[in-house]
Amino acid sequence: MATDYLPILLLFAIGTLLAIVMVGASWLFGPKKKTPFKETPYECGVEPVGDARERFPIKFFLVAILFIIFDIESIFLYPWYVTLKGADKAFQVFTLVEVGVFFALLVVGYLYVIRRNAIDFDEGSVMENLPDAEVAPVRRDEVA
Repeated sequence: MATDYLPILLLFAIGTLLAIVMVGASWLFGPKKKTPFKETPYECGVEPVGDARERFPIKFFLVAILFIIFDIESIFLYPWYVTLKGADKAFQVFTLVEVGVFFALLVVGYLYVIRRNAIDFDEGSVMENLPDAEVAPVRRDEVA
């Protein structure tokens, strides 16, 4: 049983050893002359401007999560197709209905995201589309 994993462990050991040798050789044989140009942080060939700890808007993360959700569903299509290829007709129809329901739920979620302007980065348009009931008026006696 343990011998079944021996080729995998050997490949892992060779990869680790190769990485250590390459990093060590570049450190050992590489130039060590420090210049002001080498000491500056590199940012796509442009001089860095501003603070590196800048906060991203929450919409950036929302779009990333939505992309992952709608991208992962396409990954499930290949195993579904492979499983369906050699199955009997009743199973094919059943899974076709299941995938249809799955895609219908994804379309409903996508339409909800578009309706709520979740992927719109223009902050002004989001505030304009809010219903009046959600925006509470501020009275003058509450300000002070």
